[in-house]
Amino acid sequence: MGDGGNGWSGAGDAAGSPIASAVAALRSARDDWRARQDATRDPASFPSLRAVERIIDLLAAALFPRRLGHFRGSPAEEDHFVAAKLLAAATELEREVAAELGYWQAEARSGAFDADQAATIVRLFVAGLGEIRRLIDSDVEAAFLGDPAARSTDEILLCYPGAIASLHHRIAHPLYELGAPIVARLISEIANERTGVDIHPGATIGGHFFIDHGTGVVIGETAIIGARVRLYQHVTLGARTPLADGGDRPRERYARHPIVEDDVVIYAGATILGRVTIGRGAMIGGNVWLLDDVPAGHTVVQPEARVLHDAVDWRRHDG
Repeated sequence: MGDGGNGWSGAGDAAGSPIASAVAALRSARDDWRARQDATRDPASFPSLRAVERIIDLLAAALFPRRLGHFRGSPAEEDHFVAAKLLAAATELEREVAAELGYWQAEARSGAFDADQAATIVRLFVAGLGEIRRLIDSDVEAAFLGDPAARSTDEILLCYPGAIASLHHRIAHPLYELGAPIVARLISEIANERTGVDIHPGATIGGHFFIDHGTGVVIGETAIIGARVRLYQHVTLGARTPLADGGDRPRERYARHPIVEDDVVIYAGATILGRVTIGRGAMIGGNVWLLDDVPAGHTVVQPEARVLHDAVDWRRHDG
């Protein structure tokens, strides 16, 4: 059928054609962008999102071989299954971490990275997988205790967005701390895509962490969350936007997100901004906008809603 009469076939190289004009415009836009950016970084060395997705699936299978890895063999064979998944995950992870190190290489202050730097990061990460599994288990247990609708811990691990997001964060955070922040950030964005929960891999979160429902939760890079903390949907632990004429620049790293101490409950829609401290055992009510510290054991709520008893009251109130 040829080109269907649309006139595009063979027009790519013709001077003045729409395709040639678009190519020239895109080249100009690329040149302008590159002139404004750090030309020392090699974007071709950026880690692969698809590869990181495979790594997460392999690690999930190794962490939970029967529930997430679909292993159906005998207990004697289980360790062999886990070993195979870990070997595949570690091999791919080392490749992606090496790609990230290549991306940062030109601006490394101490010169070239060690040849085995990526292998060292992955080895240290694998050594901590036992603790990662225990933290995920504690999060699942917290969800089971905190949600009467849950019928089993298996249901939580497989179905609950908050637990799935926690699993991703428990994997991403140690990689962030070990020196692979881009790989870690890709893991957090995969979790965001899958669950609607956005946890920066730099955030420090204690055990028995429970995000109920989950959608819309945002936790910033320097947030510190204690043990047995519960958040509901659309909670934000964020930073205050610096003034345009202030001395802070976006790339500066400083403590700018909240500290949430042990046993705090934060209800749906609450927005807590800046380096404030929510004291142990405090409760933050729904839709609260908070910029100040909250003492331990205190409760912060909005004024209660009014109850209008009939349509006459409603019309009077509306008027």
